[in-house]
Amino acid sequence: MSRTTEAPKTDRRTRVTVLVALAANLVIAVAKTAGGLLAHSPALLSEAAHSVADSMNEVFLLASLRRSRRPADARHPFGYGKERFFWSLLAAVGIFVMGGCFSFFQGFEALHSGAQEQFGGYVAGMIVLGVAFVAEGVSLVRALHQVRRQGGLADGLRDPALRTVVAEDATAVLGVTLAFTGMALHMVTGQSGWEASASFAIGALLVYVAYRLGREARDQLIGEAAAPETDAAIRQLLESQPEIDSVEALFTMRTGLETALVAARVDLVPGIDSEQVEEVAVRIKRSIGRSVAEADQIFLDVTERSAREAQGSPAATGERGGA
Repeated sequence: MSRTTEAPKTDRRTRVTVLVALAANLVIAVAKTAGGLLAHSPALLSEAAHSVADSMNEVFLLASLRRSRRPADARHPFGYGKERFFWSLLAAVGIFVMGGCFSFFQGFEALHSGAQEQFGGYVAGMIVLGVAFVAEGVSLVRALHQVRRQGGLADGLRDPALRTVVAEDATAVLGVTLAFTGMALHMVTGQSGWEASASFAIGALLVYVAYRLGREARDQLIGEAAAPETDAAIRQLLESQPEIDSVEALFTMRTGLETALVAARVDLVPGIDSEQVEEVAVRIKRSIGRSVAEADQIFLDVTERSAREAQGSPAATGERGGA
């Protein structure tokens, strides 16, 4: 079964995974906020901001799953597949601004004014963190299970929505651990600097995760090539055609999660008359479409020039302005 055929089923599984993460984060955000205000804990309030950011991001990811499946139209002839990458970029920005920056702010506040030591509230806050650890762990296990079902880390994390959920849940589990450690050391030593350090560590963690997710989304938005194995399969298929003398240029670009644009310039063997050229081009494009499920849009530029003449062409060298 092709990736395109499996896409709706995969999206349904991803939607369930995102909804599980959203439900967990909403409940945890409320609990962390209440516990942080009660204990006057900057580390716990940082974690509350982290959960709020994650909740907003899950809403973005749900939007991406729905909007990226809209069919192509006159204004967007290549479809809306890149919506998935755009909303993933917004999620990365949300993690950076709402999570990372607020965590740094809480850390500076703790250093400047010192956290109030209300240990009764701290006990309640640490209980909240324990519950959050379990909830986030369950959501992470669910996400990792789907990654495994979709082919493991290499294939499963191709989906930016699923990749973002895995990153958020893994970061949340580590963030809860940091917050718990900071609160515990504050209780034992009476030094608020431990919680400030925990807030800074949580902030640095969130900024790093936001950077990695944002970089991935950026590469996909500006035009990332298809996987190397896909490029190799297309090139091998073209070179195996008896009418093709050489493949002068091959370009691919991902237009969605399971779709890619393919553009190739090929040089035909001598002796093919002009009436056969169109028939050969149509047959080759159909062959690529059948063999490579990702090849959604295929453009084939057929030339009868010699390979030596074509070597200096813009299409062959990768320069702009090729015919």
